[in-house]
Amino acid sequence: MQLNNLDTIKTKSKRRLGQGHGSGRVKTSGRGTKGQNARSKRALSFEGGALPLIKRLPFRRGKSRNKLFKNKPVIVNIKALGLLKADTVVDLKTLISHHIVDAKEAAEYGVKILGDGEVKSAFTIKLPISKKAEAKIVKAGGKVEKGTVKK
Repeated sequence: MQLNNLDTIKTKSKRRLGQGHGSGRVKTSGRGTKGQNARSKRALSFEGGALPLIKRLPFRRGKSRNKLFKNKPVIVNIKALGLLKADTVVDLKTLISHHIVDAKEAAEYGVKILGDGEVKSAFTIKLPISKKAEAKIVKAGGKVEKGTVKK
Protein backbone atom coordinates (compact mmCIF):
# COMPACT_ATOMS: atom_id res chain seq x y z
CA MET A 1 0.00 0.00 0.00
CA GLN A 2 1.34 3.42 -0.98
CA LEU A 3 0.05 6.89 -0.19
CA ASN A 4 -0.70 7.66 -3.82
CA ASN A 5 -2.92 4.56 -4.06
CA LEU A 6 -5.19 5.37 -1.11
CA ASP A 7 -8.85 6.13 -1.73
CA THR A 8 -9.79 9.77 -1.42
CA ILE A 9 -12.10 10.81 1.39
CA LYS A 10 -14.93 12.84 -0.06
CA THR A 11 -16.70 13.90 3.14
CA LYS A 12 -15.21 16.33 5.60
CA SER A 13 -15.71 15.52 9.27
CA LYS A 14 -17.72 18.00 11.32
CA ARG A 15 -15.71 20.67 13.13
CA ARG A 16 -15.60 19.83 16.85
CA LEU A 17 -15.69 23.12 18.71
CA GLY A 18 -14.89 23.79 22.37
CA GLN A 19 -12.55 20.80 22.78
CA GLY A 20 -9.73 22.47 24.69
CA HIS A 21 -6.22 23.73 23.94
CA GLY A 22 -5.09 20.80 21.83
CA SER A 23 -7.82 21.37 19.28
CA GLY A 24 -6.34 24.58 17.91
CA ARG A 25 -9.63 26.37 18.54
CA VAL A 26 -9.48 27.58 22.07
CA LYS A 27 -10.70 30.99 23.25
CA THR A 28 -13.60 31.66 20.89
CA SER A 29 -13.86 28.08 19.63
CA GLY A 30 -13.71 29.08 15.97
CA ARG A 31 -16.79 31.28 16.20
CA GLY A 32 -15.00 34.62 15.78
CA THR A 33 -15.56 37.40 18.29
CA LYS A 34 -18.81 38.91 19.51
CA GLY A 35 -22.15 38.94 17.77
CA GLN A 36 -25.22 36.78 17.79
CA ASN A 37 -23.60 33.79 16.13
CA ALA A 38 -20.70 33.72 18.62
CA ARG A 39 -22.92 33.70 21.70
CA SER A 40 -25.55 31.04 21.21
CA LYS A 41 -27.54 29.06 18.69
CA ARG A 42 -30.32 30.76 16.74
CA ALA A 43 -33.70 29.22 16.04
CA LEU A 44 -34.00 27.64 12.60
CA SER A 45 -36.93 29.94 11.90
CA PHE A 46 -34.96 33.12 12.74
CA GLU A 47 -34.91 35.59 9.84
CA GLY A 48 -32.55 38.30 11.00
CA GLY A 49 -35.10 40.17 13.09
CA ALA A 50 -37.78 40.26 10.37
CA LEU A 51 -41.24 38.91 11.14
CA PRO A 52 -40.93 35.12 10.71
CA LEU A 53 -42.76 33.43 7.87
CA ILE A 54 -44.97 31.41 10.18
CA LYS A 55 -46.28 34.64 11.75
CA ARG A 56 -46.88 36.25 8.35
CA LEU A 57 -49.23 33.50 7.23
CA PRO A 58 -52.96 33.74 8.03
CA PHE A 59 -54.25 31.83 11.02
CA ARG A 60 -56.37 28.90 9.85
CA ARG A 61 -59.39 28.16 11.99
CA GLY A 62 -61.93 25.37 11.99
CA LYS A 63 -62.09 21.59 11.96
CA SER A 64 -60.54 21.11 8.52
CA ARG A 65 -57.16 22.68 9.31
CA ASN A 66 -55.52 19.36 10.17
CA LYS A 67 -57.03 17.26 7.39
CA LEU A 68 -53.64 16.88 5.70
CA PHE A 69 -52.23 15.11 8.74
CA LYS A 70 -55.02 12.56 9.22
CA ASN A 71 -54.13 9.07 8.10
CA LYS A 72 -56.38 7.32 5.60
CA PRO A 73 -56.97 3.56 5.62
CA VAL A 74 -55.13 1.17 3.31
CA ILE A 75 -57.34 0.63 0.27
CA VAL A 76 -58.01 -2.83 -1.13
CA ASN A 77 -60.12 -3.11 -4.29
CA ILE A 78 -62.38 -6.12 -4.73
CA LYS A 79 -60.43 -7.22 -7.79
CA ALA A 80 -57.58 -8.05 -5.36
CA LEU A 81 -59.92 -10.50 -3.60
CA GLY A 82 -59.71 -12.69 -6.71
CA LEU A 83 -56.56 -14.20 -5.16
CA LEU A 84 -58.67 -15.78 -2.42
CA LYS A 85 -60.68 -19.01 -2.62
CA ALA A 86 -64.47 -18.94 -2.79
CA ASP A 87 -66.46 -18.73 0.48
CA THR A 88 -63.50 -17.21 2.33
CA VAL A 89 -64.03 -15.01 5.37
CA VAL A 90 -62.21 -11.78 4.49
CA ASP A 91 -60.76 -10.10 7.55
CA LEU A 92 -57.49 -8.42 8.44
CA LYS A 93 -55.77 -11.71 9.23
CA THR A 94 -56.72 -13.21 5.86
CA LEU A 95 -55.48 -10.20 3.88
CA ILE A 96 -52.16 -10.21 5.75
CA SER A 97 -51.62 -13.96 5.34
CA HIS A 98 -52.20 -13.73 1.55
CA HIS A 99 -49.83 -10.70 1.32
CA ILE A 100 -52.54 -8.40 0.00
CA VAL A 101 -51.77 -5.78 2.67
CA ASP A 102 -48.73 -5.10 4.83
CA ALA A 103 -49.25 -6.10 8.48
CA LYS A 104 -47.64 -2.96 9.91
CA GLU A 105 -49.61 -0.54 7.71
CA ALA A 106 -52.88 -2.41 8.26
CA ALA A 107 -52.47 -2.29 12.03
CA GLU A 108 -51.61 1.42 11.99
CA TYR A 109 -54.08 2.80 9.43
CA GLY A 110 -56.77 0.13 9.08
CA VAL A 111 -58.14 -1.36 5.85
CA LYS A 112 -61.12 -0.43 3.68
CA ILE A 113 -62.47 -2.40 0.73
CA LEU A 114 -63.50 -0.41 -2.36
CA GLY A 115 -65.49 -1.52 -5.39
CA ASP A 116 -63.04 -1.32 -8.30
CA GLY A 117 -63.12 -4.54 -10.35
CA GLU A 118 -65.39 -7.58 -10.53
CA VAL A 119 -66.11 -10.38 -8.07
CA LYS A 120 -66.55 -13.92 -9.36
CA SER A 121 -66.94 -15.83 -6.09
CA ALA A 122 -68.80 -15.26 -2.82
CA PHE A 123 -67.00 -13.89 0.24
CA THR A 124 -67.93 -13.00 3.79
CA ILE A 125 -66.51 -9.55 4.51
CA LYS A 126 -65.67 -8.48 8.08
CA LEU A 127 -64.00 -5.15 7.24
CA PRO A 128 -65.16 -1.60 6.47
CA ILE A 129 -66.48 -1.56 2.91
CA SER A 130 -67.89 0.97 0.45
CA LYS A 131 -71.50 0.78 -0.72
CA LYS A 132 -70.50 -0.02 -4.30
CA ALA A 133 -68.24 -2.87 -3.17
CA GLU A 134 -70.95 -4.16 -0.83
CA ALA A 135 -73.47 -4.27 -3.68
CA LYS A 136 -71.04 -6.26 -5.87
CA ILE A 137 -70.26 -8.73 -3.07
CA VAL A 138 -73.95 -9.33 -2.33
CA LYS A 139 -74.73 -9.70 -6.05
CA ALA A 140 -72.03 -12.40 -6.30
CA GLY A 141 -73.69 -14.32 -3.46
CA GLY A 142 -71.50 -13.17 -0.59
CA LYS A 143 -72.40 -11.28 2.55
CA VAL A 144 -71.11 -8.35 4.57
CA GLU A 145 -71.07 -8.54 8.36
CA LYS A 146 -71.29 -5.05 9.84
CA GLY A 147 -70.41 -4.15 13.39
CA THR A 148 -67.67 -6.79 13.59
CA VAL A 149 -64.77 -4.37 13.19
CA LYS A 150 -63.32 -2.58 16.21
CA LYS A 151 -61.22 0.48 15.49
